[in-house]
Amino acid sequence: MNVNSPFAALLAKVPIEKHEVALLGGITRYWVYGDPDAATTVVVAHGYRGEHHGLEPVIAQLPGVRWISPDLPGFGESTPLTEVPHSIEGYARWLIAFIDALGLGGTAVTLGHSFGSIISSQAIVLGLKTPKLILINPIAVSGLEGPRPLATKLTVLYYRLAGKLPERVGSFLLKRWLIVHFMSVSLAKTHDKALRRWIHSEHHTYFNNFASRDVVVEAFDASISADVSDFAAKIDVPTLLVAAELDDITPVSAQYELEKLFPHASLTVLPDVGHLIHYEVPDLAAEAIREFLEVPSER
Repeated sequence: MNVNSPFAALLAKVPIEKHEVALLGGITRYWVYGDPDAATTVVVAHGYRGEHHGLEPVIAQLPGVRWISPDLPGFGESTPLTEVPHSIEGYARWLIAFIDALGLGGTAVTLGHSFGSIISSQAIVLGLKTPKLILINPIAVSGLEGPRPLATKLTVLYYRLAGKLPERVGSFLLKRWLIVHFMSVSLAKTHDKALRRWIHSEHHTYFNNFASRDVVVEAFDASISADVSDFAAKIDVPTLLVAAELDDITPVSAQYELEKLFPHASLTVLPDVGHLIHYEVPDLAAEAIREFLEVPSER
């Protein structure tokens, strides 16, 4: 199901380069967007079972920023890690190594989306140097304590089953069209039919781009093992939280509590949207980011 992106025209104006770097026993492939001489560079950590394409609708709104967006190890075009596990700490150490390898420690702003919000937060606690932190759809409470307990229990059962079955059968289960579609339908809140079709197309195109069943299950276990609230009090850099009123993963009430835990955080709650801020209202997310980074508008 190929559906044209509503943000394709904007993205087509943004210069894009692809690179790779060897880190912690794997190959990390990453994409650089925007003006190479931009005053502000942002490094992105994407969500669970996502890849670098996911944040492109937001990136397209801010061409004056230099964006560096890697595929997390084991997802997209990046190979798995072999020197550390695919745990929150393992991914956090990878993020530190990635930013250091590019010579951006202390200068690049860090942005984490969903699962990436936990990774980014842990990385800072482990010593990542960044002037500012941006978290989109931050996971403010344990993934086991979301607002839809039945769906949460079924999801955990699904991944547990996929992990215990023979590898080929487990992979088959994880890649079922119906499962991916159910997830996409559940998370999408927009009433725009064309936008919903594109969102479903994105999930069916990219959600199954993972290296192996074991990586997916290991990363899922990581995703429910910690949340941003575990690290917030120790993050002493200016932080922007961009949350959603209708998020099915983290209740909005928890986002207000999360804001209080950070020494220097501000919270922007976007109305009538859920866990797909980056697909449904990337312009609003970009505007919040623009103000936080003090980037001049190009329009």
